[in-house]
Amino acid sequence: MWIENKIFQEDMKTITEASYIPWVKLRNKTILVTGATGLIGFNLVSALAYAHLYKNIPLKILALVRSREKAENRFQEILEAGAPLDFVVGDLDHIPEIDAHVDYIVHGGSPTASKYFAEHPVETITANLNGALHLLELAKENKSESFLFLSSMEVYGGIHQHEKVDEHHASFIDTMVPRSSYPEVKRMVESLCACYAEEYHVPAKVIRLTQTFGAGVRKEDNRVFAQFARSAMNHEDIVMFTRGETEHMYLYTADAVTAILTVLLLGKTGEAYNAANEQAYCSIKEMAETVANLSIIREKFNGPVSVVIDESKNNSKLYPPELYMDLDVTKIKQLGWNAKYDLKEMFTRMIAANHHCI
Repeated sequence: MWIENKIFQEDMKTITEASYIPWVKLRNKTILVTGATGLIGFNLVSALAYAHLYKNIPLKILALVRSREKAENRFQEILEAGAPLDFVVGDLDHIPEIDAHVDYIVHGGSPTASKYFAEHPVETITANLNGALHLLELAKENKSESFLFLSSMEVYGGIHQHEKVDEHHASFIDTMVPRSSYPEVKRMVESLCACYAEEYHVPAKVIRLTQTFGAGVRKEDNRVFAQFARSAMNHEDIVMFTRGETEHMYLYTADAVTAILTVLLLGKTGEAYNAANEQAYCSIKEMAETVANLSIIREKFNGPVSVVIDESKNNSKLYPPELYMDLDVTKIKQLGWNAKYDLKEMFTRMIAANHHCI
């Protein structure tokens, strides 16, 4: 997938033509991206490559990857197009020395599956901490122009009442629950960013992303949005293992990339920014019903698919308790950013762009 895909090409144009992003700051710069083969990282690297190839923004991209072979396959079309993309082979526990001067760092590398957090909580913590420490040191040594850590809405923990959640909202996380390894280590890395900014003047910033999906989803992705879309496209019931009463916002991949670039280039050092689409606030059950009733599904099968709740397989270790995450995005919008795609558009575009993977 790349610009031969109509949806993906539209996404790349949307990102690179965003007037509020000061692309001139990236001219002749080197950007290091971790988590590059993941959904958000892939879209970010693709957008940077597109800016270089089609928008006359000379730059260089370094991507931290675990396997050069898999990365070359993931980015095959981009490499064939002549994008200035090089790979740094390693992982968050073992990041090799980087000889090139690094001007910008976007740290998005992290496990993302709830099943992994629950089964490997120690590795979730150590990988995130080791990687962040190494990369913040790299930013310090290089006197990098900006460092951005991709955090998560999960740092706020379980909020059991309806309220707006801004960047100064208190966190409620039970540290004695192994699945809390993910939000707790995200909090710790956020603290490291603030400390490096204060003590060593590293221009570190944090963006707290809500769940993001869209073009570029891989066939093996098993997160809830992919499961729902896959079931619908296979004309199967959308089966939920909880009542789906948790409520929060979602974000389309292209909107996530514009948010990342906005905070990277315009955000204030030592501060955090929520990123979500306020128009996509809903319960998980409402999200399932949205997918079941998409026009693309109804037209394909002459009607919607069914949404079924089966709580017999509910595993409290995998699924966090019901919460309400109504993020306040006033702060990032003050930088000029705004989300473009609503929930129906997110799923419609994801399915259209990734029909071979769904």
